[in-house]
Amino acid sequence: MSNGEQKSNGRGAGEATGGVQSVDRAVSVLEILAREGSAGVSEVAAEIGVHKSTAFRLLAALEERDLVEQNSERGKYQLGFGILRLASAIPGHLDMVRQARPVVDDLAQRFDETINLAVIREHYSVHVQQALGSAAVASQNWVGQLTPLHATSSGKILLAHLDEEELEGVLAAAGLKAYTEHTITSRTTLMAQLAEARTTGFATAFEELETGLNAAAVPVRDHTGAVIGALSVAGPAYRFDKARIEEIADDLKEGGARISQRMGWLG
Repeated sequence: MSNGEQKSNGRGAGEATGGVQSVDRAVSVLEILAREGSAGVSEVAAEIGVHKSTAFRLLAALEERDLVEQNSERGKYQLGFGILRLASAIPGHLDMVRQARPVVDDLAQRFDETINLAVIREHYSVHVQQALGSAAVASQNWVGQLTPLHATSSGKILLAHLDEEELEGVLAAAGLKAYTEHTITSRTTLMAQLAEARTTGFATAFEELETGLNAAAVPVRDHTGAVIGALSVAGPAYRFDKARIEEIADDLKEGGARISQRMGWLG
């Protein structure tokens, strides 16, 4: 497009650049309020590096769209109900499997083990996505398969974040069947592990479903912070032992956080 065409359309390069900058600044304002809870004009101006008058205009424009509002503390702004209106349209369109794919594939390559994404269905854990590392011993496809919640790392994560009534119902329906000599069949022991999983955001299973198979899992959250899935890594016990699990724990947690962020969770 020529300069003449830009001028005739009323949108020169400078105007276009300025528009992008305004959008960028407006988004920055929303991120500041999401992080801090509330902030004044001076605080916003200082953080995004603009004059107070510019920050005020940005806040006023956002307020007009109900994206921010002034709270009871004079001069302070917070996120408005317009954010909820926009956010309410997101969950129906976001597909956890689709959002998780790049993370699952990345972790499979980095860990060189099997990565699974699971959700809870009735009193089972069902795998909805899988990626294999090149060192995977078996090529079994777990997608669509139901596995016991109490005998898997993913299942423990999913159980740990049920409310008390739901947890009681699931355990009553499922029981604590032994699959190997290492399966947790003690309710007291299981409840202690679930409490730890809630605190640490991490669960393990050492040869509890299959002899020779270890696994670790972390939660995946939706835009409200509710746990909607579990991201796990599994491998042969001779290689994927306790020491190796400790090595990859932080990276696995980071992977779960990445998927959660893609699902709209601010953390």
